[in-house]
Amino acid sequence: MFVKKFIKAPANWTFLIIILSLLAAPLFLSVFRINLLGKFISYAILAIGIDLIWGYTGILSLGHGVFFGLGAYAMGMYLKLEAAHGKLPDFMSWSGLEHLPAIWAPFSNPLSLLFIIIIPALLAAVIGYLTFKNRIRGVYFSILSQALSLIFVVLFIGQQAYTGGTNGLTSFQTIFGLSLAADNTKYILYYASILFLILVYTYCRFIVNHRIGKILIAIRDGENRVRFSGYNPTIYKIFVYISSAAIAGIAGAIFVPQVGIISPAEMGIVPSIEMVIWVAIGGRGTLIGAVIGAILVNGLKSGISESFPEIWSYFLGLTFIVVVIFMPEGLVGLVKKYASHLFTWHNKKEKIIQKAPSIN
Repeated sequence: MFVKKFIKAPANWTFLIIILSLLAAPLFLSVFRINLLGKFISYAILAIGIDLIWGYTGILSLGHGVFFGLGAYAMGMYLKLEAAHGKLPDFMSWSGLEHLPAIWAPFSNPLSLLFIIIIPALLAAVIGYLTFKNRIRGVYFSILSQALSLIFVVLFIGQQAYTGGTNGLTSFQTIFGLSLAADNTKYILYYASILFLILVYTYCRFIVNHRIGKILIAIRDGENRVRFSGYNPTIYKIFVYISSAAIAGIAGAIFVPQVGIISPAEMGIVPSIEMVIWVAIGGRGTLIGAVIGAILVNGLKSGISESFPEIWSYFLGLTFIVVVIFMPEGLVGLVKKYASHLFTWHNKKEKIIQKAPSIN
């Protein structure tokens, strides 16, 4: 049943075209551009998770940079210890530490990469339980998520000896023994990013195509009605919050080896708001819109900032204003609207032709 629904949906065919285009991109782009595109793919994965919680459940999180950053730091810690070859990471020595902190010790093992998912998911479970259990929602939850982002930025900057402070973690050399500077490694990371994009999209599509997806939409459209119908919205909201956070952690882990750095700035309020803008521009409540929005916006950001670095922020703000006023359902919603009008016009034309008297 899921396979049939997946094949019939136009959005999934669009996703397939995007995937095929991404797979073919190395044939036409330089290694530098492929590495940059891999970064955009990690953003697309993150955007899918945000669309799941915002577009389908109506929960606007303005602090998803925290979960993205936690997954990124988990990967960064592993890469940093691998680069240190059993020694103390350089920034710890500069900060006066003589022994590896206990919190870093588990990250010397590749199995520690499970923390990429576990840490964001656990934090989301705690925050989600405390907020949704007390029926904190709407703008109050959004403000709370912003406060969470601010807290983590201050915390990570203040713990210089353990997190690298403002500079964050950088100077990675290898991943699983492969040199990060090698072109082959960059291609492997790029195709791995595409694989995770497919897995995350399929997981989220599976959720929204089943009963739980209908319940999430019902919570978005009328939470009290869902509660009066005998369902407990809190359980579903915690579940989708945990799923979205775990997806953000995966995106952060994919981001780090391709970009080569993770700092507290990536966990801030501004990046978190940008993440929401990607989904809004692409079209929330569609999943495919999140993918299109993340890749398109960041592609434009890269292109414009290379030539006109001073005006990029104005361009992003203007784009968001235009989308909110003239395209509230995003680019995907706009395409659906015109496709519907075209289909209606075609049907009317066919009826007129059928009713017209034939001339022999």
